[in-house]
This record gives sequence, structure tokens and C-alpha cells, in this order.
Amino acid sequence: MMPRHPATTHALVWLALVNALVTPLLAATPPPNVIVILTDDQGAADAGCYGAKDLETPAIDALAARGVRFTQFYSAAPVCSPARAGLLTGKYPLRAGLTGNASSQPGGKGLPAAQVTMAEMFKAAGYTTGHFGKWHLGYRPETMPNAQGFDHSFGHMGGCIDNFSHFFYWQGPNRHDLYLNGQEIQRPGRHFADMMLEEATAFMSKHRAQPFFIYFALNMPHYPYQGDPKWLERYHHLPYPRNLYAAFLSSCDERIGALLKKVEDLGLREKTIVVFQSDNGHSTEERAHFGGGSAGRYRGQKFSLFEGGIRLPGIVAWPGQLPAGAVRDQIAHACDWLPTLAELTGVKIIDADLDGKSLVPVLRSANAPSPHAVLHWLVGGGGARAQWAVRAGDWKLISNVSEAPATNLTTVDKKLFLANLATDVTESRNLAGQNPEVVQRLQKLHDDWLAAQSSLLTDDEAQDRKGNEK
Repeated sequence: MMPRHPATTHALVWLALVNALVTPLLAATPPPNVIVILTDDQGAADAGCYGAKDLETPAIDALAARGVRFTQFYSAAPVCSPARAGLLTGKYPLRAGLTGNASSQPGGKGLPAAQVTMAEMFKAAGYTTGHFGKWHLGYRPETMPNAQGFDHSFGHMGGCIDNFSHFFYWQGPNRHDLYLNGQEIQRPGRHFADMMLEEATAFMSKHRAQPFFIYFALNMPHYPYQGDPKWLERYHHLPYPRNLYAAFLSSCDERIGALLKKVEDLGLREKTIVVFQSDNGHSTEERAHFGGGSAGRYRGQKFSLFEGGIRLPGIVAWPGQLPAGAVRDQIAHACDWLPTLAELTGVKIIDADLDGKSLVPVLRSANAPSPHAVLHWLVGGGGARAQWAVRAGDWKLISNVSEAPATNLTTVDKKLFLANLATDVTESRNLAGQNPEVVQRLQKLHDDWLAAQSSLLTDDEAQDRKGNEK
């Protein structure tokens, strides 16, 4: 062997030294931050990137432009608490232990403490975790955010508050509901979303050098509609109550934009995964002025298992790592975020018994199949009168149908409603009578699934179900 030239030897020594110094730095590169943004009662069509023409959502639209937007994204439930339970645990609400709304009164029950939340998963992996906004997953110390994996928590525990007095108004007597790390605080006159933003941006600034997880759960555009004056003026020409709803949603979007601007100002844009979704469809309750939101071409709204109650905006962005301005038509579900984020960040899943599936293959390729052949929904427990739905392929079957206001539902329609979403995404016609074999197949999918969860039903629900089977 010929001896190396001295210059070659020096170069090899230098490369070895550089490699020895750089490799540990690369290995020590922190995982990306994660921000999950959840809006409240936002209609399926209420964002510019989802077709809205009469209201402005530049922040949501910009997030879609730099990320992946789903056209068949489903919430875990058509109502608040179970939708949040599914998002944070990766499990269907029945399996997460919360099929209806949690109590909005101190001491009320909520998401069982034994459930493993997304926050607990990230915290175990070394992330600093923060909750900002609405909780509505339990009003006992063991079910409030600091006991469910969050290092820092600011927000209200019940279902809704006045944004300036921070009182829960809807069941007397009026009750104040504003908490910082489990302790009640008083900040009358301050807009709740502005305080959320202040707390969250301070949290990011403090923890910018280490990975953090933020659950930014806005209480907007849920009633009471309290949009900023400039937006109320902007939409004064719209019909009532669309004008009130639009102003509140644009006020919400502006806070989302400010949060994401802070991420950029801290130099964390490429180091942060951002997820966005609504919890359920728009409200038509009296307290919501009987409407204002829009599901576009979809039928249904909040509380309903028609598409308008559960098919919602869903977006994820990670600049430089995920496609930008991409659209995915594959079926996706709120329970999917937990395993998806675990795979993207390299974080270990604590409780692998999940209903959610990783969407990473779908995010990487528009040609990847949906991870879901079948999806289930169940609202209000497992009794015979509970509203449920199952989707398998293009077919979707709903039982004990709810719609408010009801349009032209017959007694037969309310019992079992079958739609083919490939040919009638508006769910305008009940195809159950024409397709009894499809009804039977989907009914069996639901029955088998519910039977497998029988240990989770209360005694009353189990008895009710048995009685209905006789």
C-alpha cells in the first residue's frame, strides 16, 4: 500500500473531527413543536379555503396554503366534549369514556383520569405542555388539564362563557369560570381570546429552546356571538344572524393569525407542526340566534350525524416537511391526529389501543389509501335510543337520526337513514328501502362493534340495548 500524502491524511483527520463534533449535535436535534388549534362550532363550509365567499378567514386559508387540507375530515362526535375526548385520546368517545357533554359545574364528571391524553404522551417524551382556552372535559381536580398531562393551563372548564365577564350564563345561578393552573382567577373586562393569546405566546417565548406541545382550544365561534367592532362593521350588510356569526369567526381567525405570527417571530415556523380542526358543526340553538354558520352543501349541523355535524375543516402544516398547498380526499378522522403526530415527531405512544390511524402515508402521497375502511360514531351512550352512524366505503347509515331544525324526516327516516356519499353527498334521499342488504351489512358492523364495547356500557345502557334486541 502506498503511503498517503500528508495533505490527504490531514483532510481525513479533519473530516473525522468534524464528524465527531457534528454527529452528536444532529442526534441532539430536538423534535418539532406541536400546536393543535381547535375551533368551537365552526361550520363545515365556514372558511375561505372550504368555499366560504361571504366571510374572511385569511389565517386559516394561509395555513391551508402551506400545508395539507382534507376534504373528508371527520370529527369524533357532533357535540363538544366527546369530540374533544376523541381528539386528545385517539379513541372513539365511547372507548374514551365520554359519549356526551361533560358537566359545566364544578365537581362535575368528565374524561376519566385513567385515559391517556395527547398531552401526557408528549410530556412523557420530554415536551413542555400547555393548554389554552376551553376545556369542557371535566370539572374535578383529577380531570382538569393539569391532571391530564398539561404543565400549564389557562382557560375555562365549562362549555361556554361570556368573553368579557367570564361567567357561564346558561344555567342559573351565574357562575364565574376562569382558571390558571387549576386556581380560579379574576380578570373582568378582558376578552378571553386575547388573554388566551397572551398566555400562549408567553409560553412559547419561555420554552422556545425546548420542544413544546400547545392545545389552543378556542371558544369561538361558539355562542355568545361577540365579534370585534371592526368585524361587526365589516359584515353589517350580511343578513342576521350570519352577520353576527361571521364577525365572531373572523375575530377568531385574527387570533389564530396572531398566534402563528408569534411562531414565525420566534423563528419556529419550520420547527413547528400545526394542526387545525373544528370540534363539530355550526349551532342552530336559540343561544346561537338559531344559526349563522353554514355547512355548505352538507346536510345537518351540531348534534347531528349528517355530514354537516361531523364533516369539518381539517388541516395540518409543517413547512419543509409536509407538502404545501396540498389537498387530500382520503377519509380522515380526529382520532388520527394522535398517532400521526407521534409518527411525525418520533414520540412513543403510551396507550397503543387506539382507534386513530397514522395519516403520514396520506400526507406524503395523494395516492395512498385512507387508513379507514370503516368509521363509527355514537352519541349519548350505548342505549337503544342513542344516535349512531357507521360509514363503510361510500355508504353511511345513521340510526335515531337527529336534525335541528328537522326538515322532511319521516318516522322511517329517523329510524334508519342510508346515504351513498359518492352519489349524494347532500344526504337528501334515504336509500335504506332500496338497499336492504347494505342496511343489514352496516347495521351488523355497528352491532358487532358495540357488542365488543359492551363492558364500557352502563348497566342502564346495557339493559336498554338488550330490551331493544328482544
